[in-house]
Amino acid sequence: MEDLRYPIGKYVVQPFSDKLWQEWLTDIKNMPQHLENAVLNLDEAQLNTPYRDGGWTVKQLVHHVADSHMNAYIRFKLGLTETNPTIKPYDEAAWAEMADTKNLPPNISLTILHAVHIRWYEVLRNMSREDLDRTVFHPEHKKEFTLWEFLGLYSWHSRHHVAHVTSLRERMKW
Repeated sequence: MEDLRYPIGKYVVQPFSDKLWQEWLTDIKNMPQHLENAVLNLDEAQLNTPYRDGGWTVKQLVHHVADSHMNAYIRFKLGLTETNPTIKPYDEAAWAEMADTKNLPPNISLTILHAVHIRWYEVLRNMSREDLDRTVFHPEHKKEFTLWEFLGLYSWHSRHHVAHVTSLRERMKW
C-alpha cells in the first residue's frame, strides 16, 4: 500500500552536484505553475477534500505551501546576510486551521507563490557555491542546516505537495 503522506518518498539529504543544483533551481522556479496546474478546475467540494484520511484539504495544502515557502525565502535571506542565524519555527498545523487558510480561495496563495518564487529564484540563481555552505540554526531540530540542505528540502517539498494533489486527482478520477 502506497503511503499517501509521502507520494514521492521522504526527503533525503544529497551531496552537492551541479546536476542537482540545476534540478532544484528548476523545481523552485516552476513550482507555482505546477501547483496551479494541479488544482486547475477543481470545484469547491474538491478543494475541500483531504488529500488523504486525516490530512489537510487541497485548499489547506495550497495555503500551507505559501506559508512554508514565504518562511523559506526569509530563511534563505537570513542565512545569506547573517552568520548562522536562528530561524523561527512555526506551528504548521495551527496555521492550517486559521481563518485565512480555511476561508480564502487558493488562488490568493497561488498569487503569493508566483511572486515569492520569482524573488526566491533570483536570490538562489545568484548564490555562489560558498553561499550554499552557509548555515542556519533550527531550534526545533536543535541543529544547523546548510542552505544547500534547505534548498534540497524545499525542492522536495514543492514536488511532494504537488504530488499530493495530482495523486488525489488520479485516485478520485477528477
